[in-house]
Amino acid sequence: MKKTTKEILLALFLGIVCPGLLFWTVDKIRPIPESRADDTTAFVSAQQEVTEISVKLENAVEQMELEAYLVGVVLQEMPASFEEEALKAQAVVARTYTLKRLEAGGKHEEADICTNSSCCQGYCSPEDYLTEEGKQDELDKVMNAVFNTAGQVLIYDGELIEATYFSCSGGQTEDAKAVWGSEIPYLQSIESPGEENATHYVDTVKFTLEEFTESLDITPVGEPKFWIGETTYTQGGGVDTMYICGVEYKGTTLRQKLGLRSTAFAVSIVGSTVTITTKGYGHRVGMSQYGAEAMAVLGKLYTEILSHYYQNTQLVAYDGN
Repeated sequence: MKKTTKEILLALFLGIVCPGLLFWTVDKIRPIPESRADDTTAFVSAQQEVTEISVKLENAVEQMELEAYLVGVVLQEMPASFEEEALKAQAVVARTYTLKRLEAGGKHEEADICTNSSCCQGYCSPEDYLTEEGKQDELDKVMNAVFNTAGQVLIYDGELIEATYFSCSGGQTEDAKAVWGSEIPYLQSIESPGEENATHYVDTVKFTLEEFTESLDITPVGEPKFWIGETTYTQGGGVDTMYICGVEYKGTTLRQKLGLRSTAFAVSIVGSTVTITTKGYGHRVGMSQYGAEAMAVLGKLYTEILSHYYQNTQLVAYDGN
């Protein structure tokens, strides 16, 4: 396979500066003291020696070194213009997510992970980033964020966490049980202030009455202004259940059927128009990327960002020595 200059530089960095990244063993974990939060010699284990992961691209499967892969993930999943502490938090979360998938044997039959953000994590190669008019200084910032957190992951009760993240919460994250039905101690609803400048902090979508009922596959009952019945809400401010024309729906179901940006929404019907206003973008469980940026702008370290969104977890490095 032909190597680009950037790939060669990445390989040199990994082989010379972070040689430990090339060998993962299983049970050598240690907490990261605050004074060593940027220790690039820390590295991770996964029960066997691993040097690469298999990544399912659009038309092929490619073997990549973990840290080089994570640069592409951060480039795609978080604006490179964000503060470096937010980018570091994203790097740790993306690394934890990736290794959790590897620990489970990979998510796809033909590859460990894919580049579809709705399934696994998005990915943009450094070359494509620059070709698409990305800035070199921002690419350098992302590379630094990945390499300055090399090998660092989050654990809870000795195990890698489910490191879920999303774009924007609308001011309050959601707990895992409200979205996926399972209680996860470190994925609880918490405040996420400072997101007001997020692209999708508030959105509005409109439907005709016919579009609305067809999307939900229901038969209209009575006057439209009375279609919306009793509504209950989750701790994170999302719709838990909502009655529409006498039929009970989960908020997560309505989000999927109506293509809404989040489950934090309100519905109003005036005349022949159904208006739905949403707050936030994504499932709202785990780390809010715009919330992380807001914390970083205020001078918070990535360690503080991670402990805020994943409470009672530990930031650790896996040490093969």
